[in-house]
Amino acid sequence: MTETPQNAKVVFQPSGRRGTFPVGTPLLDAARSLGVYVESVCGGRGICGRCQVTVSEGQFAKENVISSAEHLEGATEAETRYATLRKLPEDRRLSCQAKILGDLVVDIPTDAQTNRQVVRKRAEAKQIEADSAISLVSVSIDEPDMETPRGDIDRLRDALIAATGLADLVFDPALLPGVQVMLRKANWNVTAAIHQDLGTLPTLIALWPGEKKAVYGLAVDIGSTTIAAHLCNLQNGRTVSSAGTSNPQIRFGEDLMSRVSYVQMNPAKLPDLTKAVREAVNALVGKLVGDVGADRSDVLDATFVGNPVMHHLFLGIDPVELGGAPFALAASDAMNLVARDLDLELNPGARVYMLPCIAGHVGADAAAATLSESPYSHDEITLLVDVGTNAEIVLGNKDRLLAASSPTGPAFEGAEISSGQRAAPGAIERIRIDKETLEPRFKVIGVDEWSDEEGFAEKIDSVGVTGICGSGIIEAVAEMFLAGLITEDGVINGNMAARTTRIRSQGRTFSYSIAEDGVEISILQTDIRAIQLAKGALYAGVKLLQDKLGTYHLDRIRLAGAFGSYIDPKYAMILGLIPDCSLEGVTGVGNAAGTGARMALLNRGYRREIEQTVRDIEKIETALEPKFQEHFVNAMALPNKADSFPHLRSAVELPEPLQTSSPETGTGERRRRRRRG
Repeated sequence: MTETPQNAKVVFQPSGRRGTFPVGTPLLDAARSLGVYVESVCGGRGICGRCQVTVSEGQFAKENVISSAEHLEGATEAETRYATLRKLPEDRRLSCQAKILGDLVVDIPTDAQTNRQVVRKRAEAKQIEADSAISLVSVSIDEPDMETPRGDIDRLRDALIAATGLADLVFDPALLPGVQVMLRKANWNVTAAIHQDLGTLPTLIALWPGEKKAVYGLAVDIGSTTIAAHLCNLQNGRTVSSAGTSNPQIRFGEDLMSRVSYVQMNPAKLPDLTKAVREAVNALVGKLVGDVGADRSDVLDATFVGNPVMHHLFLGIDPVELGGAPFALAASDAMNLVARDLDLELNPGARVYMLPCIAGHVGADAAAATLSESPYSHDEITLLVDVGTNAEIVLGNKDRLLAASSPTGPAFEGAEISSGQRAAPGAIERIRIDKETLEPRFKVIGVDEWSDEEGFAEKIDSVGVTGICGSGIIEAVAEMFLAGLITEDGVINGNMAARTTRIRSQGRTFSYSIAEDGVEISILQTDIRAIQLAKGALYAGVKLLQDKLGTYHLDRIRLAGAFGSYIDPKYAMILGLIPDCSLEGVTGVGNAAGTGARMALLNRGYRREIEQTVRDIEKIETALEPKFQEHFVNAMALPNKADSFPHLRSAVELPEPLQTSSPETGTGERRRRRRRG
């Protein structure tokens, strides 16, 4: 009797792809079988070193995985030789040589990814009047002499007070040791940078010889999946460079609660999460200043936004209290901090402004998006939604503003979907299904042509079809509903197998095959359920706010964030992700959180504006509201069991309501619902 081979679970980050493999499988083979592309040009001989990976250690509750570097077989002779010749970092392994011995969470470092995530967080066009917290003052001071024995620093301070009228001016301590050398090098003519903001003393934070022409500020949006940073000229308010990267914390957990759980189970690892995000920000700063030929020392001010968990982890604060009621924030008000205290590689005297958080799960990113869209300045009822692993919702107008969050999870970003992945070359991002033939056509990130257009076949070889990302899964489920392949209850209709071979039996349920070349891309019943759960949670959160506001009329819907900007509003409404509204009133507003961060960076007036607005916003905790479950159950249907969606029905022909006998059998038994009189 032969023994059953032992298997191990492996999760690859940041793509989120996962699978189970026999013990002894090389990591590189496991990655490739899942469509996780790791560069290797030496044929797996351990020579090129391009297939480096890192093992994330600790207990990952969501994955039910305890990951350890010891769950890889020891280094081979080839790997040891490479490490000796090329100095392989201690925390890295060559995936072509490392064999699986047990469960693993594996991080593909940015420099080893060939299919990198597409970070879609550009700086949105917005004119921002400059009134930053940093001012430049050029002064000349007298040389010291024997008859006036007053210190150089004191005489510099006197000159600056005379030029600015700031009698309470203080010096940043980090500046003091170099003042005398600087004054003599500058022949007693210097430019001083003074930081002035509410609640802080005016402070001299930087000094240059002669005249300084340009200084910069940094606006950063720390998302759970991606980090976006913008470099701005503090004198004229222009954004001179933008860059983004995957959030390396993803190796500790895909969504917010996974990271909270990881810290709870591995408290000694909290500094690792903080270090990871700060190092990512520092790497972005290097790229940004390099783009414009500046130095890190030219960056004098920074603003940061993020959801509460990201906010706390960036500051080095334990986020565990955010994991359960009453979801207590350690700090919610705006903060003025010193960059060097946060290990940020900017000018030693640079300052950091943290925008305020709204509530336990509605963070500074939602506050920044609110600042950017300013619903509090308009008569129209506006719904602002930042769709991510945790959807943040703001609803109202100038008379009243409410905010809440809903735990949508990572399904909209491709995780928890059988063929899902994050937005990267090779991911299906658009899909259409012919209602007659039931044949799909799709568009892949990295290829301009649709799959049925000339030139697609030649170009697809360069990226492959590796999975389906968030916008793709939204459109796939909505198109399947429009084509009659799934019922309003989200059950794949097995009877449609008589019309197309793309409907296939999966035990007691069915699937729909989109593509088979290379990696099999199918929509399973479990995928549809994951999307229903995510969109149901979001819709229920919005509905609760509408209940509290006392109106279900919406004038405008604004979809923020990278994912929100790439959703087709029509498909978002067909799915029931957002409430009914005129389709013309639904628009993506891009990285609104990043825009709000830039506004607060460049103009101190906006800091005061959002601080007051956050104090006025009514916070609703969805988890404590008794009607949440009722709204959630109704929102599981497509588009909704209770709401009629008149605006949508006037623009799109929706299928007649159908049901199957059960979600498990998916037999497609038709049963018309009796209309209520």
